[in-house]
Amino acid sequence: MGALHAGHASLIRHGAELAERLPSGRGTCVVWIFVNPTQFNDPADYARYPKTLDADLSLCAEAGAGAVYVPSKDEIYPSGGEVRIPDLPGVATEPGLEDAKRPGHFAGVCQVVLRFFELVKPKVAVFGEKDWQQLQVVRAMTKREMPSVAIDAMPTVREADGLAMSSRNRFLTPEDRAKALAISKALRTGGRESSIKWAEASMADVLREAGIEPEYAVVRDAETLQQRESGAQRALIAAKVGNVRLIDNAEWPVRG
Repeated sequence: MGALHAGHASLIRHGAELAERLPSGRGTCVVWIFVNPTQFNDPADYARYPKTLDADLSLCAEAGAGAVYVPSKDEIYPSGGEVRIPDLPGVATEPGLEDAKRPGHFAGVCQVVLRFFELVKPKVAVFGEKDWQQLQVVRAMTKREMPSVAIDAMPTVREADGLAMSSRNRFLTPEDRAKALAISKALRTGGRESSIKWAEASMADVLREAGIEPEYAVVRDAETLQQRESGAQRALIAAKVGNVRLIDNAEWPVRG
């Protein structure tokens, strides 16, 4: 959605590398920049979302993008035109995480991602792991609606001090940015616990000690985000730091 940073650049570089590997030799990494109104449940949040197109285009060029598509709202949602709204997968409505905190968000995400796929017809789409639930929603929706598109995920890129890169970090005051480091610390601390119960408790403790009240700090099944005691798991945190809502996640338990 623009306001690109080094995390986005890593996705673009990976996309460019994938394009180069295509047997035809004619692959292109296409970056799509569009602040999608249908995925904001708060109009004020949509209005203040940072728009830095000139800087974004420079970053795309430096990272190896072959093309940048910057459509208008009318191109994506034409007046009187039909834009398909896919049925939402269970991971978009059942876990009680982002789906509960941001009503309508995943409906907008699925709508705009499917629209992009129909317009561009990619072979592979690259997404980051930072919004883990969104990644699982896109995977499930794509498998059902556009199975010809492969979803390739890339790890979250972090600042040197551990803070997950986010377009919203620019809104943090210096004091709140220092406080926000408790989120990645909580994930590391919880990752060392031997049970889900203790992991969730320790994550919440780390956050509250820093003066942050979590919206959620949980360990869930990595694919469905349902509560489960076995199989691949993911630790997920959402919290407001000052006036900025941040999310982060990590594999659970920490390996090695």
